[in-house]
Amino acid sequence: MNERVRDMILLAQKGDEGAKGLIIKENAGLIWSIVRRFRERGADAEDLFQIGAIGLLKCIEKFDMSYNVEFSTYAVPMIMGEIKRFLRDDGMIKISRPLKELNIRARYMQEELLKKNGEAPSLSTLADALGVRRDVLLEALEAGRDIESINRTVYQNDGSGIFLVDKLACRDDDEERRVDIIALREVVAALPENERRIIKMRYFSDRTQADIAGEIGISQVQVSRIEKKAKETIRRNMA
Repeated sequence: MNERVRDMILLAQKGDEGAKGLIIKENAGLIWSIVRRFRERGADAEDLFQIGAIGLLKCIEKFDMSYNVEFSTYAVPMIMGEIKRFLRDDGMIKISRPLKELNIRARYMQEELLKKNGEAPSLSTLADALGVRRDVLLEALEAGRDIESINRTVYQNDGSGIFLVDKLACRDDDEERRVDIIALREVVAALPENERRIIKMRYFSDRTQADIAGEIGISQVQVSRIEKKAKETIRRNMA
């Protein structure tokens, strides 16, 4: 963290309203990038930005300079949590009809491509077949529990997991990509040590389950079970 940011946070923690306002202004892009994750959820974007700003103020109050992280890294999951609580408590999370319809179309198209090609289509292939952008398809896939299994299949390719890394690469907006990466790191870091180790080996080092099993000294079935549990946790916390 650079000295200027450190000084501004210290001033804000002492009650300097000008410093608080400046921090919010300089992080407005970050807040908006998080707000965009919740579009099509039935809440006004300006309202969500205000909730995100409240979350940022809470981050300022709680941020410890001894943390070995950038302020934005610390702030992202807290801002997201504040917005999620607001949506949950106010019952504002809604799925639009177009997303529901695309959700259904995606399920059938995925099955058709699987039968035709003998393998699950990639996210890009599925999006092209449906004639939609990848980010729109991702929203549809995440719109309901029934489609989560399609998510799991889409992110597999000949035994090598594409997983959330492929999802992050689909974002055109650099700020949104940064938010997703920070959020993913937070979620992975919070996993139990054995789950975190296997996820990193599988999806960041591109290792097979058999390879991991041999190195760790457990069966491939055990690796698969641990991996599945970790992926479910990540999907739930990234939603």
